[in-house]
Amino acid sequence: MSARHDLLRQWLVAVLGREDFTLEPASADASFRRYWRARYPGHTLVLMDAPPAQEDCGRFVDLARRLRAIGLHTPEVYAEDRARGFLALSDLGDRLYLAELDAQSADRLYADALAALAVLQTRGPQDGLPVYDAPFLLRELEICREWFLGRHLGLALSAGEQAGWDRACETLVAAALEQPRVCVHRDYHSRNLMITEAPGPGILDFQDAVVGPVTYDLVSLLKDCYIQWPAARVTGWALGYLDGAVASGLLPALDPDQFMRWFDLMGAQRHLKACGIFARLHHRDGKPGYLNDIPRTLGYVREVAARYPELADLDRLLTGRVVPAR
Repeated sequence: MSARHDLLRQWLVAVLGREDFTLEPASADASFRRYWRARYPGHTLVLMDAPPAQEDCGRFVDLARRLRAIGLHTPEVYAEDRARGFLALSDLGDRLYLAELDAQSADRLYADALAALAVLQTRGPQDGLPVYDAPFLLRELEICREWFLGRHLGLALSAGEQAGWDRACETLVAAALEQPRVCVHRDYHSRNLMITEAPGPGILDFQDAVVGPVTYDLVSLLKDCYIQWPAARVTGWALGYLDGAVASGLLPALDPDQFMRWFDLMGAQRHLKACGIFARLHHRDGKPGYLNDIPRTLGYVREVAARYPELADLDRLLTGRVVPAR
């Protein structure tokens, strides 16, 4: 880390043509990326350190520019060194949605976030993005089976339980593939949205964007792994989104129950994956803090599995094996 930090400082001296700046940590990240805030007289920048062996900062640069071109508020890239994995970015501040969401502010903040999501889904880039196809979705679910069920909880599934798990995964993937495809941010939630002076939220961590199901980012936002709302309020926001999407032509007229089924099952896929990622961050990467978010995230899955008969196998596994093992 110290060698990378020295290289970053030397690069910034060359970029700015000055040395009278200070560097301080800007934010934590679940990936190998690190962020620093550079302060010098009258200005600040955010620096991304993305080690090339683990991260591709070129995708960030490309998508930042493509998303800014359609009017979304992503960081502006002032300087880049893709070979070494360094970027100098405009500073969107430090007012995360997560810190400022409460019962009074939620309607206003989510309205802004949903308006930005509508722009992403109607005008967002799709050329050159990976497709959220069946193998991709199944690989994500395997993260849960391997890291959360296996490594973290120490559960070895019986043949019957494995068959039930496979049936549940097939149900979740089929529901995802039924949906219209749009540009998907893939981590559209309260830790990646910023309150800024510019119209609309500042949007971060978009470099893993794909083409995929229309409800993916919606459920990421409204069934957030880091903050939870009453179910009735979530349903109201989701159906309000549906009305707007139909009115704009993004979606055809849909039965609300069908849409909410897509929403719920998409959330179950995402939240199972997230449980696996949180466990992997602890066991592989030495980041135990994310374990605190597993109960909330798993709770979303349990609620959905209990309500949908086609997820009865998953419900039995969670109730009979996972909950007791925790």
